[in-house]
Formats: sequence, structure tokens, C-alpha cells
Amino acid sequence: MRKSLFLSLLFLASIAVQAQLQSPADFLGYEIGTEFSRHADVVRYFEHVAANSDMVTYQEYGKTNERRPLTYAIVTSPANQNNIEQIRKNNLAQTGIIEGDATSDKAIVWLSYNVHGNEASSTEASMVTLYELITTKKVWLDNTVIIIDPCVNPDGRDRYANWYNQVKREPYDPLQIAVEHNEPWPGGRPNHYLFDLNRDWAWATQVESQQRLKVYNQWMPQIHVDFHEQGINEPYYFAPAAEPFHEVITDFQRDFQTEIGKNHAKYFDNEGWLYFTKERFDLLYPSYGDTYPTYMGAIGMTYEQAGHGRAGLGINNDEGFELTLVDRVAHHKTTGLSTIEVASNNVAKLNTEFEKYFDNSDLQTKSFVLKGSTDQLMALAKLLDRHEIKYGFTGKGKTSGLGYNNDKKTTLEYDTAMVVSTNQPKGKMVQVLFEPNAKLSTPLTYDITAWNLPKAYGLEAVASTTNVAATSATLDIKTEDNTNNTATGYIAKWNSMQDARFLAKLLKAGIKVRFTEKPFVNNGTTYDRGSLIITKSDNKRIDNFGLIVNSVANEFKRGLEPAVSSFATSGPDFGSPDVKLISAPRVALLRGERTSSLSYGATWYFFEQDLGYPVTSIDTGDLGRADLSQFDVLVMPDGYYGSLLNDSTLDKVKTFVRSGGKVVALSGAVSAFAGKEGFGVTNNEKDKDSMAGEDEKKDLLIPYASREESGTTDLITGSIFKITMDKTHPMAFGYGDVYYSLKLGSDSYSYLDGGYNVGWITDDVVNVSGFAGDTAKTKLKNSMVFGEQRLGAGSLIYMVDDPLFRAFWENGKLLFVNSVFLVNNNRPEL
Repeated sequence: MRKSLFLSLLFLASIAVQAQLQSPADFLGYEIGTEFSRHADVVRYFEHVAANSDMVTYQEYGKTNERRPLTYAIVTSPANQNNIEQIRKNNLAQTGIIEGDATSDKAIVWLSYNVHGNEASSTEASMVTLYELITTKKVWLDNTVIIIDPCVNPDGRDRYANWYNQVKREPYDPLQIAVEHNEPWPGGRPNHYLFDLNRDWAWATQVESQQRLKVYNQWMPQIHVDFHEQGINEPYYFAPAAEPFHEVITDFQRDFQTEIGKNHAKYFDNEGWLYFTKERFDLLYPSYGDTYPTYMGAIGMTYEQAGHGRAGLGINNDEGFELTLVDRVAHHKTTGLSTIEVASNNVAKLNTEFEKYFDNSDLQTKSFVLKGSTDQLMALAKLLDRHEIKYGFTGKGKTSGLGYNNDKKTTLEYDTAMVVSTNQPKGKMVQVLFEPNAKLSTPLTYDITAWNLPKAYGLEAVASTTNVAATSATLDIKTEDNTNNTATGYIAKWNSMQDARFLAKLLKAGIKVRFTEKPFVNNGTTYDRGSLIITKSDNKRIDNFGLIVNSVANEFKRGLEPAVSSFATSGPDFGSPDVKLISAPRVALLRGERTSSLSYGATWYFFEQDLGYPVTSIDTGDLGRADLSQFDVLVMPDGYYGSLLNDSTLDKVKTFVRSGGKVVALSGAVSAFAGKEGFGVTNNEKDKDSMAGEDEKKDLLIPYASREESGTTDLITGSIFKITMDKTHPMAFGYGDVYYSLKLGSDSYSYLDGGYNVGWITDDVVNVSGFAGDTAKTKLKNSMVFGEQRLGAGSLIYMVDDPLFRAFWENGKLLFVNSVFLVNNNRPEL
């Protein structure tokens, strides 16, 4: 009797709670798809659902740079909610990440919405998907756990939604020319620092990625969907993905994508909605929201709805149809629910194959062994820690394996080395991130084709087919305790970003620092070019000079050599003209129309978050009236400056440089000066006659269907090239004779005539990793990659390859720092 009464009361309480639950339309006061919701309102709706449903928990996992919450909901049956921690642990036990009961009878599906802020239909779809899931589709929740991240990029979304809500006509205007379909620079796609978060999963440079990975690693879903939008004339894309597939992707992962795609097709065919599959969106580059989960064992997929930032609430596409936000939301809701349906119907198969994925015994490479400086190794260790990838260290020895420069067997000798084994749960991800060269079934890919971490971090390495034992889990690092506060001066090495951060902090503290352009010996120790010298005589007005220098050095774990005298045993003394004062440069950075928002964002992020040094952003529209005499350095990110750099602005830039200023031109910005009067950089023109002839005639007869593939001979799709360096030039201080550069295109410039060629490609073009077409490689012969041109008292610094691209090419960052702080820094402000 009492039990029956209790159950009746429990049932009535459940009914009462559900009665309070509102649909998105009822809660927000408008039908979803008729307005763009602010991120705060989306958060309020998810909180409402969690408060009124025992099938939903909702929590914050972090904050963005603009202090918006990053959130996720866990959606499953009430019974599963009561046992959710055990379900999570059982799933992790299948992977081997933790020990425990590896038996799991639940499928975990993660749905990620709105990673690109102006692809805004998906966040709207997240709300209706959540509501329908717990009202009409809740039977699927008995054996599935659904994780919903309603907005991966809140800062970008609100940038787009707020702009659109400000400018749209009432009712909306479907004409493409209307202002509401033409976003201003930089658009809502990127995050606060204008990074593309869908290229940041593996590199985890951004706070959104770093915080999301912590949660992702706690769950390791079997299915992950990344919701996107594409151009207004493409209908809808869903799995299966296009070639190339990385070779570690299993047959099951391929086949199950097709199974899910067929289920979507059933619903789309029934509604008469167009779609396409197996095109454009491949599974190779590891830093996407589909590939990263795939390499972590999931069925990783991208779903692309027509629309993007142009579509607004409705737009007429080129085929004469009106594409509405209501339609876009419906399509995303359908594929989201269809994915969950397939998961629910295949729980046993998903779990069986998921567990199999983490058996890495078939991987031929067993160990990646890497050597380099302590700073380089620890920078890589920091990245691996974010992914919870295991590594260790070993002492003096040697290991043979596949080399990274010539694809031949190489023996690596070392005193200390990092060992990253594939014999760990995330072994396949290790293989992808560290392999010397990814195999390609086709060069037609959606992104770069080379990224191997040893090159990105400036490390020597071999990929060994034997298990190399690590003798220690940590690197034995000397704890710096600099305490000599009375020395004549202090000497510090210069070869890493930690050294650069140390310098930046000293300059911000008002400490004057010198660097040497020539090697020298002081008190029996040899110091290389670029070494920092901090003297008491330069800092007489600084109280507690020694205490400040030692404190900053200890903060960055920098070893300081106290100097009892400025006299050098050999090489320049501290007062030599070859030991130059580093004036704390006042840096301006161009942004706005004609600049690449991604390149500007990466450079802005570098100064503020990576280096910790102030930079002033100047809009390109204000360049004509800007007083450049307030600055020492002008950085021009990648961009298209043709119309911006007219005769008037070019003269202004020349005057700035002649007066002692420096211009650092990155990537496409170099072309703005090519061939212009007074500038030494010119395009590398090949002998057109030698390239003509029968082959050229044959090119004219390539069939239409083969044109795309044949065009790859002119392409470089993010490949790694060997660059010869002049290590005696200040731009190359901290580097050796060779640098490996990530080249994003085939732009080629002649050797500087009358300037300094700091990094160049010889007649022997060496492409060590990634795809590069034969014609593109020929074009690169005898080309300048990094160079300096003197003009009056100042310099123009040309960086054809942008070392700050996506903030992950760690080994290139010091090139940029050298350009800003060391190159032609001859104007001390005393």
C-alpha cells in the first residue's frame, strides 16, 4: 500500500516537473529560426531545461576570453543520470585510460554546435534538438548518453548575432546585396583572438580548446558530430567523408559513417531535401572537430548546412530558392536526432569496435624518440599533457629508425631524449601527430598535409619499430635559483621562446638589455650570437636592479651567469659596438580590411598571450592618418594590400623606415612591396620560354573531369621544406644552418639584391613532408624565404612563410621575435 502510494506520488511529481518544461519558442518568446538568439538566452534555456527535467544536467566547463560561459549538457534517462559516473568510468575502461570494468552497454554521443560563430543555425538547432530528445525521442536515452555543447564559440557567435540583429531589415531582406548578408571584417567565424577553433583541436592554443579537451578526455565519446555551415548554394553535406582518409582510420569507422549517412538520407529523401556526401570534407588533418575525435576512436563527422554568415534569416540563393533559418535549423535537428537513433540501435557494435580501436599492437612504429633543448622538449610535453598523451625520458643512448629528413633509416644519438610510445591508449593519435609523412590517397585535401611535431618543435627524431624504454616519467630540470644581486652584469642564452618571454618581461620592467652579434668568451664560458647581456651600468637608475633581474630569471627558469667583469677573454667586451642595446620597441600591428583576420589574430595572440608584450593595433583605414613616429616597428600580417598601399601610403611607409623604423611583412604582405620602386623584393620569374613547348600544349587538352586533379602540380598544400639559414644574421640567432618551414603556398621571390638573405631555398628544393606539386617545387628554386632590406636607418623584414600560422609552429616563433627585437635595433633611447 505504502509502496504503491509512493510510486504514485513520484509519478505525479514527475508529471508536475514536465508540465513546467517549456519549448524553446515558449521560453524565448519567438519561434526558433525567426530570430538569432543571444548566447546568454541559449544558456538560460539550457538552465531552464536542466531545472525542469530529470533527464538533463547542465554545467559550465570554462569561460571564453570575453568571459562568456562554455557549457555542456548531459542528456540521458533518469536511471542513467543516477549512475552517470559509473557509465563514464566503464567507457574509459574500454579504452585502457583507466582500470576498471570495461563492460559498457551505453553509447556516448557528443554533439558540438557553432564552432564557427557565424555558422549560427546550429546553436538554434541545439535547443530544439534537446527539447525533442527529452519529449518525443526519450526512448533512445535508455541506452545512450548524449553530450550537447550548444556553442563552442560564444564570442564569435555573439559577434555575428549582435551585428545581424543590429542591421537586419524588418522583415528580413532576402536580396544578396542587402547589408544583412555582408558581414564586416573580421566576421563572426573566429573566436576573440580571431582563431579558427575548428583548426585548433590538436594544437589547443585557445582557451576554448584547452578547456573543452579536459571534458572530452573525461568522456571519450564513441560518436562526435561537428555542426557547420557552408556556402548558400550548397544544400547539405553529411557523412561519409571524402578521401583522403588517414590510414589509421578503421574499416568500421568508415563503414559506420556510411550507415549513419544512409539513415540521414532516408529522412532527407522523405522531405525532398537535397544533400551530398563523399566530397570536399576529408579525414586527414588532425586538428578538426571530425578528425581529432576519429583519431581518438570515435566516429567523427562534419555536418554542413547551406547558409554561413551570408544567409541571415533568409536569402535568395543563385538557384532562385529562398534559404531560411527555419529550414537550416530543421536540417540540423534532423541529422542530430538521426545520429542518436543510429547510435541507440547499434550500442553493442559501437562499444565492441570502440574497444578494439585502442589495441595498437598492429602499429609498425612503436616509439618516437626525440632530442633537443630542454625548452623545446618541455614545450612539446606541455602540448602532450593537454591531450593526456603519455611520454617519458631516457638517458644517454642511441636509437635507429626512420628519419625525418630523408625517409631513410637513421641513427639518433643522444644524452637525453623524450620517448613517446604508441603502446598506450592514444597510440593512434601519437602515430598521426608524430609520423614523418602522412600517406595520401589524393593530394586534393581540405587543409595542410604536413604537421609532424618534431619539425614543429625543432627537434631531431626517429620513428622506431622497436619499443624504446623510458627510464623516467619526467625530465630532470635544474631548478634555477639565481641569487647573486651584486654582479657587474648577467649573461643569458638565447635559443627559445622561454628566453624571449624572459626578455619581454625585463623590457616591460624597464630593464635595459643588450645582445651580442658575435660569439664571445667570458670567465671561461663561451656564449653564442644572440646571448643576452644585462649590465649594471645600463641600469644605474633602477633600484634593486640585481634583485629584479634574478627574480624574473627565476620566474622563467632561466640560468644567469653573473659576470664579475665586462672584459671578454675573446670576442667583444660588454661595451663593444657588436654588443647592442635592445630598445623596448613600440610595436604597431595592422588590422582590418585587406588584412587576413586569421593572420592578424595569430599575431595579436602571439604578442598578448604567448610573448607577453604590448602591441597597438591600427586599423588599415587609419593608416593614412596615423603618426607612425610613435612606433618603432610596424607589423603587416598576411593580407591583400594592393589598393591600400597606394603611392601616398607607400611613401609614408618609406619615410617611416628611412627614419629608423622597421616593417615586418608576413606572407601575402610581402607581395605588396614586390617590384615597387625603392623596395628590393621581386617576384621570382621563371624563364617562360623554357616552360613552354609540347608539355604546355598537352596541358591545354586535359579533359574537364581531370582538370582539378591535374591542377595539383601547381599546389603546395601546407608542406614542410628545408630552408638554408644564415645563422650569423640577427634574424636567425638561436638557429642553426638549417630550418624547416611550413610553407602554405608557392609564392616565390628572388634573392634580395643589396639586402640580407637570411633564409632561402637553393636550386635543390627539399620537401621533407606533405604534398607539393612538381611545378610548384620548380617555382621555389633559388628563392628568398626570410630576408632583410635596409632603407635609410631602418629595415624592411620579409617573412614569406608566416611562422605564427595557427600558433602551433613553435620552432618558428623565435624568427619573428628576432625580427622585432634584434634586427637593426640601433636606436637606443637613453
